[in-house]
Amino acid sequence: MIAKIGVASLLAASLSAVSAQTFQRLGTCPTLGCLLPPDQSDFLPGQLFDLRVEVHAPVNGSEAAHNGKPDEKFKVTIAKDGGRAKDFADAFNLKEPALEKWTFNWYEDLFAQDAKKPSVVNVASKAYRKIALYEPGTYTVTLNYYNGEKTTAKWVVRDLHTKKRAKNVIFFIGDGMTTNMITAARLLGHQSINGKYQTRLQLDDFPVLGHQMTHSIDSYITDSANSASALYSGHKSTVNAMGVHADSSPNAFDDPKVETIVEIFRRVRKGVWGAVSTAFLADATPIALSGHTRRRSEYGSLIDQALHGVTNYSWTNHGGPDVFFGGGAEQFLPGTGSYQGKDYYAEFAKKGYSVSTDKKSLLAADNNKKALGVFCQGVMPVWLDRNVYTDNLKSFKNDPKGGKGPALDLPGLKEMTLKAVDILHKRGGKEGFFLMSEAASIDKQMHVLDYDRALGDLLELDDTVRATIDKLKKLGIYDETLVIVSADHGHGFDVFGSADTEYLTAQKDERAKRNAIGVYEKSGLSQYTKKDGKISYGTGVNFPTNWEPRYAIAGGVGAAPDHRENYKVHKNGPRLPAVAMGSEYYVNPEDGVDGIVINGTIPTSEAQGVHSLTDVPVFALGPCQETFGGTYNNVDIFYKIANCLGLAVGKKNC
Repeated sequence: MIAKIGVASLLAASLSAVSAQTFQRLGTCPTLGCLLPPDQSDFLPGQLFDLRVEVHAPVNGSEAAHNGKPDEKFKVTIAKDGGRAKDFADAFNLKEPALEKWTFNWYEDLFAQDAKKPSVVNVASKAYRKIALYEPGTYTVTLNYYNGEKTTAKWVVRDLHTKKRAKNVIFFIGDGMTTNMITAARLLGHQSINGKYQTRLQLDDFPVLGHQMTHSIDSYITDSANSASALYSGHKSTVNAMGVHADSSPNAFDDPKVETIVEIFRRVRKGVWGAVSTAFLADATPIALSGHTRRRSEYGSLIDQALHGVTNYSWTNHGGPDVFFGGGAEQFLPGTGSYQGKDYYAEFAKKGYSVSTDKKSLLAADNNKKALGVFCQGVMPVWLDRNVYTDNLKSFKNDPKGGKGPALDLPGLKEMTLKAVDILHKRGGKEGFFLMSEAASIDKQMHVLDYDRALGDLLELDDTVRATIDKLKKLGIYDETLVIVSADHGHGFDVFGSADTEYLTAQKDERAKRNAIGVYEKSGLSQYTKKDGKISYGTGVNFPTNWEPRYAIAGGVGAAPDHRENYKVHKNGPRLPAVAMGSEYYVNPEDGVDGIVINGTIPTSEAQGVHSLTDVPVFALGPCQETFGGTYNNVDIFYKIANCLGLAVGKKNC
């Protein structure tokens, strides 16, 4: 038993002294002894997690040591607030786990990679499964190995409330969304007169605005898997990993796990939860709510985890989502894309889910039942194609039932989210609900430099937030629901002027085309909200009237492949800016043929733009809204939500 003490302050930073590096033997493990969760980890009181211990013995390379034989008699201890250290297994009343052994390879740098000369590492390891720390304070975990070497990790169990302030939480995620994109979307969707907007985004009316830092655990640039994992679990992870601290083992599913917000919400509060996304449902942002793996591409297995929970290592079972809406039919249809080739429409139906594959059946679904809605194969078509350039839908081969034709009766983010609120409100009852709703293609279209489609989906997100707030008021649950709108990471996008697309097209010389870019006073005013009698799409207020103005926004990203820009909307379908020639990517000769060639800024092996370092905004409305102001780490989002829901569990450690 570890002695109980009072409230502890947060641990000051104590980073390991290790030089910056782009190739790492194992992220968060600069020494030959590894503790996962590592140093600087935070925990919710009562949050379940695993500890993985590894001792490395490099066989070759600059780190070669111990004749390649790892210490198999290492010891692990834990001490609270400077107290007496106790054997780790004894402190948690666990049987000492079995020793595991394996070998892995890694490259020390680019020279080793080019020469195909990997470094080999032999490993001895143990995993302590499904443990929890209940008492707030600072814990020191120490790994003793190799006759005197030590690796330590300082863990902080935060002192959080067990009493809830919010009954429900709706977490909107604009994947890849930044302040600069929000600013551009406002310009497109809302008219201004003499510099003053006549209408505004719903986001503009949120009472609290903060910013979150998006760093990965071992890199300052994150991907959507580990950034979502940080938001949902309060623990940073590595690129491509979710719900785990990535280890070096051969098995992508045995990494030390950490409980997510919906798993805790179901276990502690008995509430219900749901996920809505315009991506495929096995994509990182929706699936990280229930997924535990270091390899995000295990799509079929992750859909099975969403339904059944983690079935190995006696991990917690979240009971499955009560709402699961999005794309990705290939992981549900029987065949090579689904887990073990099973029909996951049928698997969900066996668990009592209604199954919808189009907008009509979605809207008719029983609000009393759990609901699965899969509306196409792959990522759902974007707002611009569903509402303006609708002929593009006919060219897609994305039938959710497995046919070779297109999916045409498609719901949007708003329809899916409002239906999800109806179902979760009905099923959650007095225990409440947690809903994540993702506008996924803000990110996906930014990757391919299709800014109009990205900003169209951002406006759809804002329209969905507006409609959801109205829905909460109609249901009488507005005052008891915390609404958060944020992102998982950003792209280096901004608008720097306007482009006279007619003049640009008329010029034959590449440098003369650049004179079409208007900067400062020549940038003029937005024409996206002006009706000229010729173009009117009737897509409603808060969206552009004209997607094809002569004077378009001139914008771009900091990280991109070689490409060509003409600053016009891509009417014939989503953009393909670069194509492969051999092992490298070059300007797509069929894209923006009348435009300006823009030299790339990323490796020539990359076909798309990449994420950026930028902090991303956090908008908050409802109970606990005041806690979301300021600038903080992405993991703090988890603790702020958990605190508002009263998810901390208090009892003595054992």
